[in-house]
Amino acid sequence: MELAARFASTTRDGWRALAVEVLRKSGAEAASPEEALSTATYDGVTVAPLYDVDDLPGDPGLPGAPPYVRGARAVPGWDVRQRHAVPDPDALQADLANGVTSLWLVIGDDAIPVDALARVLDGVYLELAPIVLEAGTRTVQAAEALLALARSRGGALSGNLGASGPAGAELAARCAAEFPDVRAVTVDATPYHDAGGSDAEELGCSIAQGVAELRALTGAGLSVEQALGQLEFRYAATADQFATIAKLRAARRLWARVAEVCDAAGHGGQRQHAVTSSAMMTARDPWVNMLRTTLACFAAGVGGADAVTVQPFDACLGLPDDFSRRIARNTQSLLLEESGLGRVIDPAGGSWYVERRTADLTEAAWAWFQEIEGAGGISAAAGLVSERIAATRTRRAGDIARRRLPITGVSEFPNLHEKPLRPPQPIGQATADVSGEPVAEEAGVPSSARGAGLAGTAGSARGVGGLPRVRYAAEFEALRDLADAQAERPKVFLATIGPLAAYTARAAFAANLFQAGGLDTETAGPGADPEQIATAFAVSGGTVACLCSSDKLYAQHAAPVAQALRKAGARKVWLAGRGSYEGVDANLHAGCDVLAVLRETFHDLEVTR
Repeated sequence: MELAARFASTTRDGWRALAVEVLRKSGAEAASPEEALSTATYDGVTVAPLYDVDDLPGDPGLPGAPPYVRGARAVPGWDVRQRHAVPDPDALQADLANGVTSLWLVIGDDAIPVDALARVLDGVYLELAPIVLEAGTRTVQAAEALLALARSRGGALSGNLGASGPAGAELAARCAAEFPDVRAVTVDATPYHDAGGSDAEELGCSIAQGVAELRALTGAGLSVEQALGQLEFRYAATADQFATIAKLRAARRLWARVAEVCDAAGHGGQRQHAVTSSAMMTARDPWVNMLRTTLACFAAGVGGADAVTVQPFDACLGLPDDFSRRIARNTQSLLLEESGLGRVIDPAGGSWYVERRTADLTEAAWAWFQEIEGAGGISAAAGLVSERIAATRTRRAGDIARRRLPITGVSEFPNLHEKPLRPPQPIGQATADVSGEPVAEEAGVPSSARGAGLAGTAGSARGVGGLPRVRYAAEFEALRDLADAQAERPKVFLATIGPLAAYTARAAFAANLFQAGGLDTETAGPGADPEQIATAFAVSGGTVACLCSSDKLYAQHAAPVAQALRKAGARKVWLAGRGSYEGVDANLHAGCDVLAVLRETFHDLEVTR
């Protein structure tokens, strides 16, 4: 049976002809529909509007076999990994009894003390539940405690000790000899993502870091094959599902190439741990984070991650409660069991789009990795890495400010009347003045504050290796905090002109824009009489107004209404749309710098901290 038998055959040229006609009617001018409709990622990878079989880059291999694009294992599903940063044995047991299959423990004086590890793991079957450590400067002590605990229970243990550098080399030798199911080293690429880096930058840095660890391990006496078996890579998964799928597939292809160069091609199946992105999480309207993490988890599973951690939706507000932990683990259970995602190997395999994007991302990341290696390796290239990621972070910040990258519930569709889930915990909390300069504590983020979610702070703070830790929503949320702190919520008057049908679209646009900064809006209602609108403005008590109507009515009424508003005391008069009119100071339109507009409005409203 041919599924497309009753459909007329089509070609790329046929699509192109139809697309050109649509673009012509819309007034778009371009050399080709591909040029008009394509977009580029921060890595310069072109995302085309259409893909066909000619876009396939070549044979991606089979699951569980080099080059491992389709998966490091020929087995569907993944390990459900939950993160814990407080010594709460009951929380661990609740997770393990309800779908979690491995535990990620944060060890430290302000997290789980080393000497509390045995108590916390009391009742946990180490032979069944892998344990992953994150201990920072306490890595060696934490590893010693965990290994000693395993010996006292018979020696069975699996997981990862979370080490790196010289400590990782020493522990890896011991694991290879005594604990074959334990990996000693974690190559954590999430700090590059959390600093605002692109996918290729995250990948290239991770491969460079992985190569540095390989050198340390083989220098300590391990064979290349043993060294490869001691590494686990950690990547961020975002709500951009196709980007995440391609990133994880590309990461395996990159690492397989490293193993191939080291004459260990059959041992290059990269072990991957995907963690839902901290940078994408919001403190405002945190319920939306459930949707973001669901998409990210889906992408991580489809992309072939071996283990996945879903951050609790309230990660930006501090440590989670039972409810947020339950939602995090149930997100994975639903995708694995109810959706059947855990029954399919590489469901994206063969997609012309995914295969092409994977290949293009692989090339971009490999070029970046080679640049790092050419600069002397990941440690010597710290300045180069910081500079490159800073440039990407700046570009992304501009797109966020202009809402080309919208943040639902924050920069788009904010709810000024949302009830706070709970007060944010003061963990390196960022502030901002109306100049737009973020201010963050430089002391970093304590591991306990990073809590069950790595999202941690409400703004930016210092991360690993001096890289900043940012959240995309932070600048908008800082303005929301400032507006909330006022005795009376600041307000912008929407001077609506004409009938309801004429001004509704632009009034809704303006209201959404101002509310993204925590500013309330009041509407004049239908009418075009300048004096009537100015009287309503005066009654509102505002000092900033925005004209909202159609271009046709602006031509007749914008100037007299703006002048009447000036006489009524308006310090600033905006216009929703484009065009210059007497009495109008500036314009709001799709693609404008919303953060700049909001900061200017805060200044005009004399909103102070």
